[in-house]
Amino acid sequence: MRIAVLASGHGSNLQALIEAIAAGRLAATVSVLVTDRPEAHAVVRARRAAIPVEILPAGHDRVHDGALLMAMLQRYDIALVCLAGFMRMLAGNVVAAYHGRMMNIHPALLPQFPGLHAIRQALAAAVPETGVTVHFVDEGMDTGPVILQQRVPILPGDTEASLTDRIHAVEHRLYPQAVQWFAEHRLTLEDRTVRIAPHTTA
Repeated sequence: MRIAVLASGHGSNLQALIEAIAAGRLAATVSVLVTDRPEAHAVVRARRAAIPVEILPAGHDRVHDGALLMAMLQRYDIALVCLAGFMRMLAGNVVAAYHGRMMNIHPALLPQFPGLHAIRQALAAAVPETGVTVHFVDEGMDTGPVILQQRVPILPGDTEASLTDRIHAVEHRLYPQAVQWFAEHRLTLEDRTVRIAPHTTA
């Protein structure tokens, strides 16, 4: 299965997917990294793994960006798009074209703390726990149907850095798992509910 990863930053979830593939836990190929930031460390990770990199230029409107992105994804014959810290809202036609075939990972238990700085939001709210959500993408901001979630407790004395480290550890396990379920055709999207079929050995 050919996947595209869209990332704007450090690329730790890209690395988690690369490592899951290398370990045989994920039956997929990262066929392309698309980024809007050529200086992002995700680019270094992709090039180290011999993954092609496409740059989505800045300074255009969402419709123009959407047309460019669609052309990139079609060029690589992508089955699943994985957003991993991509800092742009996608054009509606891209989201529609990949309905049920585009995932995102978010460092909170959605619908709590959507958008930017979710970990900082959770600490400021003084809640006892936050978590990680993998979800299909729709046209809203972190509003798509949930595939998988896991809670992460907020410990006394937690800083943004310490909580981020624990959340990343969960992300790096959950995202490859969700992508593997997709590869195994175990995910069914019914309206806004994701059904996960049991694993079979047949």
